[in-house]
Amino acid sequence: MTEELSPAERYAAARARTAEQATALAPFRELYDFDLDPFQIEACKALESGKGVLVAAPTGSGKTIVGEFAVHLALAEGRKCFYTTPIKALSNQKFQDLVRRYGADKVGLLTGDNSVNSDAPVVVMTTEVLRNMLYAGSQSLLGLGYVVMDEVHYLSDRFRGAVWEEVIIHLPESVTLVSLSATVSNAEEFGDWLDTVRGDTAVIVSEHRPVPLWQHVLAGRKTYDLFEESDDGRGGRREVNPDLVRMARTENSTTFHARGRRGREPREADRERERRARGRIWTPARPEVIERLDSAGLLPAITFIFSRAGCEAAVQQCLFAGLRLNDEDGRRRVREIVEERTASIPDEDLHVLGYYEWLEGLERGIAAHHAGMLPTFKEVVEELFVKNLVKAVFATETLALGINMPARSVVLEKLVKWNGEQHADITPGEYTQLTGRAGRRGIDVEGHAVVLWQRGMDPGALAGLAGTRTYPLRSSFKPSYNMAVNLVQQFGQHRSRELLETSFAQFQADKSVVGISKQVQKNEEGIEGYREGMTCHLGDFDEYARMRRELKDRETELAKQGVAQRRAAAANSLEKLKIGDVIHVPTGKFAGLALVLDPGLPAGRANGHRGMEHHDGPRPLVITAERQVKRLASIDFPVPVEPLERMRIPKSFNARSPQSRRDLASALRTKAGHIDPDRHRKPRAVAADDREIARLRTALRAHPCHGCDEREDHARWAERFYRLQRDTRQLERRIEGRTNTIARTFDRIYALLTELDYLRGDKATEHGKRLARLYGELDLLASECLREGVWEGLSPAELAACVSALVFEARQSDDAVAPKLPTGPAKSAMAEMVRIWGRLDALEEDFEINQTEGVGQREPDLGFAWAVFMWASGKGLDEVLREAEMPAGDFVRWCKQVIDVLGQVAAAAPHDGSTVAKNARKAVEAVLRGVVAYSSVG
Repeated sequence: MTEELSPAERYAAARARTAEQATALAPFRELYDFDLDPFQIEACKALESGKGVLVAAPTGSGKTIVGEFAVHLALAEGRKCFYTTPIKALSNQKFQDLVRRYGADKVGLLTGDNSVNSDAPVVVMTTEVLRNMLYAGSQSLLGLGYVVMDEVHYLSDRFRGAVWEEVIIHLPESVTLVSLSATVSNAEEFGDWLDTVRGDTAVIVSEHRPVPLWQHVLAGRKTYDLFEESDDGRGGRREVNPDLVRMARTENSTTFHARGRRGREPREADRERERRARGRIWTPARPEVIERLDSAGLLPAITFIFSRAGCEAAVQQCLFAGLRLNDEDGRRRVREIVEERTASIPDEDLHVLGYYEWLEGLERGIAAHHAGMLPTFKEVVEELFVKNLVKAVFATETLALGINMPARSVVLEKLVKWNGEQHADITPGEYTQLTGRAGRRGIDVEGHAVVLWQRGMDPGALAGLAGTRTYPLRSSFKPSYNMAVNLVQQFGQHRSRELLETSFAQFQADKSVVGISKQVQKNEEGIEGYREGMTCHLGDFDEYARMRRELKDRETELAKQGVAQRRAAAANSLEKLKIGDVIHVPTGKFAGLALVLDPGLPAGRANGHRGMEHHDGPRPLVITAERQVKRLASIDFPVPVEPLERMRIPKSFNARSPQSRRDLASALRTKAGHIDPDRHRKPRAVAADDREIARLRTALRAHPCHGCDEREDHARWAERFYRLQRDTRQLERRIEGRTNTIARTFDRIYALLTELDYLRGDKATEHGKRLARLYGELDLLASECLREGVWEGLSPAELAACVSALVFEARQSDDAVAPKLPTGPAKSAMAEMVRIWGRLDALEEDFEINQTEGVGQREPDLGFAWAVFMWASGKGLDEVLREAEMPAGDFVRWCKQVIDVLGQVAAAAPHDGSTVAKNARKAVEAVLRGVVAYSSVG
């Protein structure tokens, strides 16, 4: 029975309830049929108190509740709220969510492709759209009270991350920022930066997953828990399952023994033992994995396969195996939804898109999900999965990037993926992001991450991946040409430089300098101590030590020169040897007199072909005075060799005959017996004749400190002094390299743009104003093409082909195959674009603008030009995809990007007498048709 409250306590509780009911949070909580978590309540209260917030919490924990509270506050206060996401798919999804909650009249959408009710008080948009609005000084920013940045950890993205920082830096001070991030290990550091650039920011970090996640390994006929909870009084510390460790050890030892010792062929008994061992730890096929998950009640499941072809193959394998996860009612509902969602797709395109095979999989509850799919198809898969009508999805890791598609289980086939350059182990952050999909809040009691056993698996390493729940947020911010022009146009050069120095990239660089600065300070204290130790009462020991060091450096330099010169001279002398030369081998096992039987010149050298020499140089075959026939190498001749005499070698000489060797060695000793051994003395050291060394030695002996009894003790302290001083200078150079790095890059970009007459002082020229409207990786190249009239007179289809080179990047470079291009004016225009790029590339080199650091103009890629030219010319989808050898999803995505840049070109192109703006608009219409037009996601 609870203790009865006193009157004072009852009064205090009533006051607290009244106070809470007066807040905006109270009615907001009533909108949900579940209680908010503590971190959500804390973040909402901070937001209502006027603070910005950074919420870092695991995938699926409900961070977006905080974003939705910002929407609620904006509507309650009569202000605007912009809800930004990194990708169009997520924007579309969030738009639908908010429309359901607040009504279509209050929510708008802006994604570049779509513009729905853009004047609404709540607008969902991609982050790029907001960045462009900020630079353009859009009227839509008036009355803006809140900006939600969903998936803010995207600022680590090396291609698009800079946009997030631009927005955060440039938002008006009156706007309250809500940043929602996956769990990152440096949330406090990011919060400190937000505090610096945005004002008072509350950092709320939650490590708690609302749905617990269990980690498993599926091997053979059994599913093993990855961790074993230990009950040893140490707080239930998790240990790696000993059964898995034992299996890995058994597999390794079985493999070793099966190979046999010293490379012997494995015996039949070894093979049988290995077969039995593998029988316990084989990896089940994909259909069997799904069946076992189904029987264990662990569907729906997402299986991550780091290959598009692998995802499609997995679906086919399940179909061939006769797998069916839907009953007849489920099949009927799937068909209804699919037919409704794809009704706008022309019948002739359905076959091209693989519609019927895709539909068969969906009806059975099985689907793939990857970037090569038609966007409409991906959306349908997502919808059916959420409705539990698709229960097994095989996906690439792109699904983990923000789409709200949680599962009961997540399966990882491998822990290695192709990162664009090589196959690399997935990181703890990637593992966390992928497995974070497992466990549906409000549906599942727990989520399950299942890793399939692979040969050579290390359970300890897997436990390390699974146990590291966080990863650091690293800025990828770099100034661009478009950014520089927009900044200077708005703020002038000096203020722009200051703004860039407030970036998170510079904030992180400056923080890293703190530790180095402390080491420099410590070193400087040590330097002072060593300076005292080297002090001499007879004179300036610093000066004396410098002279000693100069002497040592000069001797070392001359010694290196001497060795190099002697080595070169020795190699040259070996090349001049002839059969019958009597030489003296200076060192090694065969030192002494020798007779050259064969000069041993590399193939081709004897005929004067110097380019064909072997890297070992000549290897003369000789007979020594001790009757040994040996082939020597350059290592036996550290100094040049020269013939001492000449001897005739009998034609009857046989190197394999002991008698022949004995006779020839005897003749050699007789012939060379008169040779003066002093002719083989070591060469005089170069240092002995060097005037600088002689001067330094004289000066040293004349220095007062030379006569000090403690001279060598002082010298040891001086050596330590100079070593520490050298180390300290290196640290100082590192500090210099990290401070003002962003501003220095901006300075170089500003100088180049000034050279090209895009900027003059604090003003943008007409050319600069055009560049300010062009966003993209090849912004400057696009501007130069407009400036030089490269695209004048092109038809809309030809213009689309040229613009494609600004956006397209082939997944894998194939330099052996030249891309097919349109003929005529388009081909000439593309050649001119490449020429302009070459000029810009050389200019960037002059201004030290480095593309490898993410700044500058990459070479235009012509690989999509023919496909988009055909499409814009009215060709059918079947013909275009066949010619392009490209999946429909990729084709649509690149078309959407071409449309985006064509829109920019239309806005930026000159309008007086120019055909480019008009044809760019016509090109948009020509590309935005059929499969491209009815795909709502870019």
